Amino acid sequence: MAGLDISSIPLDARLEREWLATNGLGGFASSTIPGLNTRKYHGLLVAAMSPPVRQMVLLSRVEEFILCDGHALPLASCEYPGVIQPQGYQYLRAFSAEPFPRWAYQGDGWTLEKQLRLLPGENTACLSYTLLGGDRVVELELNPLFALRGIHELMYQWNGRLTVEAAGKGSRQFLHRIPPTSRTPEVFFAHDGRFRSAAYWYLNTIYRCEEKRGYPGLEDVWMPGSIRWTLVPGQTVYFACSTEPIDLGRIISETDRLRLGTPNLQADKTLDALLRAADQFVVQGSIPLREKTAETSTCILAGYPWVPPAGRDSLVGFTGLLLVTGRLAEARSLLQTYASLEDRGLMPSEFPSNGSSPTYRGADVSLWFINAVWQYLNYGGDAAFVVRQLLPTIESILSHYRQGTGLGIHVDGDGLLVSHEPGTPATWMDAKAADWVVTPRYGRPVEVNALWYNAQRIAAALARMAGQESRALGLLADAETTHTAFNRRFWNDALRCCFDVVGEASLDDSIRPNQLLAVSLPFPVLAVDRHQAVLDIVRRELLTPMGLRTLAPNDLHYACTYGGAVIARDRAYHQGTVFPWLLGPYITALLKVCGRGQIVRNEAREILKGCLDYLTSDGLGQLGELFDGESPHHPGGLRASARSVAEVLRVYVEEVLDLAPAGGASARPVIVNPTTTIAATQMAQPQKGKREAAGPA
Repeated sequence: MAGLDISSIPLDARLEREWLATNGLGGFASSTIPGLNTRKYHGLLVAAMSPPVRQMVLLSRVEEFILCDGHALPLASCEYPGVIQPQGYQYLRAFSAEPFPRWAYQGDGWTLEKQLRLLPGENTACLSYTLLGGDRVVELELNPLFALRGIHELMYQWNGRLTVEAAGKGSRQFLHRIPPTSRTPEVFFAHDGRFRSAAYWYLNTIYRCEEKRGYPGLEDVWMPGSIRWTLVPGQTVYFACSTEPIDLGRIISETDRLRLGTPNLQADKTLDALLRAADQFVVQGSIPLREKTAETSTCILAGYPWVPPAGRDSLVGFTGLLLVTGRLAEARSLLQTYASLEDRGLMPSEFPSNGSSPTYRGADVSLWFINAVWQYLNYGGDAAFVVRQLLPTIESILSHYRQGTGLGIHVDGDGLLVSHEPGTPATWMDAKAADWVVTPRYGRPVEVNALWYNAQRIAAALARMAGQESRALGLLADAETTHTAFNRRFWNDALRCCFDVVGEASLDDSIRPNQLLAVSLPFPVLAVDRHQAVLDIVRRELLTPMGLRTLAPNDLHYACTYGGAVIARDRAYHQGTVFPWLLGPYITALLKVCGRGQIVRNEAREILKGCLDYLTSDGLGQLGELFDGESPHHPGGLRASARSVAEVLRVYVEEVLDLAPAGGASARPVIVNPTTTIAATQMAQPQKGKREAAGPA
């Protein structure tokens, strides 16, 4: 089996590398390289019971043993208080996460390959074991261990009666059912071996990452019995687990079809890895729609292993995940869903994991929606659909923001956007521990106002597309008012950069990456002659090999290490840790300022190198949410982040490879004179390999 040779990797390092497999519904499987679960979120079948939410850890893990010459040799590993037992990692020789998780184990006279595949579009996991070679017949014993609980919970031995019952058999296959209880769901498992019923609890499994994070990390899991096979060289056997009755023959047929995974169609291996990573966040599911029942539509999960769909992450990642990847129909579906969820100008920021109604806590989410609409058009989206169905939503957002709406959002006398609701962090820097808002940023956050100006300019261009010339001129006039005020009030001449927040009676001169949006958005609000200065200070103070710091190191509030209990983590979350997604706006700004020549694009590639190397090595095919602010930039937070993957993919394709959008409506602002700008809307097919800058460079 081709894969990662792990013989020289210490155990602790193996336990820090986490793989991920997904099923397109919000369900997934995830663990460490040796299969030793270090988080309560790890499991071989984490099912989305109401896709894409209500995720439950059903099959936590399996324990396998090779029975050979009178000895039981373990393949699995688990941590208990003071000990790792069994120690199957000693027999693990190689691992590969692509195109699906695969392990190679080897002992004296035998080599065994294990594969895990999740079936697309259903909550079903299938394990297969193949005796690749050897000089003898061996026996394989498998003990399935079930948690049967929500992903944020833990299971403990209890008095309720968990049972297993035969549910049918066919040619060389046996189906078993774990009936539901008041606390646990119905689960099925099937195999082509010999089952021996012997139910009991495995007590005191330790999840070391949960304990490090300050959470309970001790769990009991339940085993219904063991399954045994006799293997001869070349033979493959199967075990499957599902939320539905299983036809093992069908599953074997499906997994054989998926055996080689998705063919590598990209000559560029980096692009291929990014596309595979991006695909794991786009799911189909039902989310609650305002004033109607839930409908199935395209959703974007914010990250694995614990975050459901989130409005901001979905819309920030919209271009990279849906447009760069050519998924225009799904992009349209997502925009239509969010338009239906607009409430007094606000868009949902979070969709709770329990499937309840979404929450509205982001001042910027609606503005990201408007930007996503523009990008949809730029990639060849349906202009008539946008004008007919989305423009009214955009007008509603602008109207409510001007009149005043939730989160203390309103437009001041200068045309700048204000947001101030005590106790609620309304920007992407939204860490909150109990009643402590770590980065409140009340007032006029720089990136929110950059998005506000961008939204007004987009609305003006769309109004013109709709033949509403007078409305377009009015919106352009409003945008010009915002532009003038922004450049007067946000510019910090002493530091040659933007203030992070303009308050009622204060100016926050923290050096943060948020100001990049004033340069990188399609319609940049910052005066062109100030772009270079912003880029210089961000490069000097914030740029690292893994992304941008959220705060400059010389700031008194700088906290670069993300770790420890929840308060320590929240304190550092946006106060110095590094976020890969910010490389998106940084690199777009870089090419706007420095041009699109090969030398600059090579520089952009080099800036992405740290993230791309991590994706294809320690990240095992995924890119996490954040890293520590100082070398060696240890990863933290979500191990797979939609925003991180989406923005790195977007700028790799758009800026490094210099590939144009697929075609359709594109628009760019054109400077007419030093004080007035208008939107020139072009209905043209961009030439392949060339793309006009979306804003004045």
